[in-house]
Amino acid sequence: QVQLEESGGGSVQAGGSLRLSCAASGDTLGSYCMGWFREAPGKEREGVAARRTAGGMTYYADFVKGRFTISQDNAKNMLYLQMNSLKPEDTGMYYCAQVVGQSVFRWYRDYLSPYKYKYWGQGTQVTVSS
Repeated sequence: QVQLEESGGGSVQAGGSLRLSCAASGDTLGSYCMGWFREAPGKEREGVAARRTAGGMTYYADFVKGRFTISQDNAKNMLYLQMNSLKPEDTGMYYCAQVVGQSVFRWYRDYLSPYKYKYWGQGTQVTVSS
């Protein structure tokens, strides 16, 4: 089992920045990738950014490219999401998720698909005001 706990959410004005953190614990040795997802009221959960554990390749949704950066500290079992130039449409609950075990994602979009991830945190709220 894997436990994930997010932190760092809050309320900011448009143009501001936030840094989200995700602490992973439990059986994380076989981690394949970790990602950040978000869910706004009335909308489906969508992928924001992801990172393969081995090699560190990163994947971003088009709507955050150039503004958000995903990073990972493997020694500390931490995942981060640096969010700059925030917009009101970035408002939502942000979730950390992880894939553990033998997996091979064939397509870029797989890394940003919530259906590919088994383990989830409880989420942290991000609110961006105009």
